[in-house]
Amino acid sequence: MEATARATDQNSMSSIENSNIEPSGIKGWGVDADPENDPTYPMKVRKPEVDHAGYTWDRPQQQPIDVEVLHSNERPNVAATFGTSVPPSGLSGMIRRGAFKYSENSYAHWLPLMLADRIQVFEGVLGDLSTGRVPNIFSELGWKAEWKHDPARVVKKVAIGGAIALGLYALLRHKRPEMEGEQFRRDVSRPTVEPENFEDMN
Repeated sequence: MEATARATDQNSMSSIENSNIEPSGIKGWGVDADPENDPTYPMKVRKPEVDHAGYTWDRPQQQPIDVEVLHSNERPNVAATFGTSVPPSGLSGMIRRGAFKYSENSYAHWLPLMLADRIQVFEGVLGDLSTGRVPNIFSELGWKAEWKHDPARVVKKVAIGGAIALGLYALLRHKRPEMEGEQFRRDVSRPTVEPENFEDMN
């Protein structure tokens, strides 16, 4: 019976490997084959011999690199223009430098960058407070616009956040008496040192 099942599996695999795919049956296949159906036609001058040869346009003059610029290790050079307002710094900058050592198709590239974004939010708040500026978190998180267009969602967020905070507070408050009771039991169980001669102490 096992031999029959094995033969059936082999036949199924061979039929899968040998089956031909009909392109016309695949949705979207050849959608750009017709040049008259190309959104760039006839604006784009097609040059197949150079379209895939690299730059097909005059590269702009390189912007001076006077700050640290992180770029993909799959790029041979830095982009001609780039932003300079927020160069990598602090803990988030360290994480970003490590992330850019990996290819863009790796989780080791994108996940650290997502983590660095969230850490940088806290770094920005601390930076504002260190200069005496209190950040308007409500507006910076977009809650002002969200309250205008979708107040129900804001109420839901606040309710969930409040429930989580209340739950944590209740949990900590419940554990505190237990910790104090444990400390009291330790103090009571600790042996008391009796003076050998009470009269000598007086």
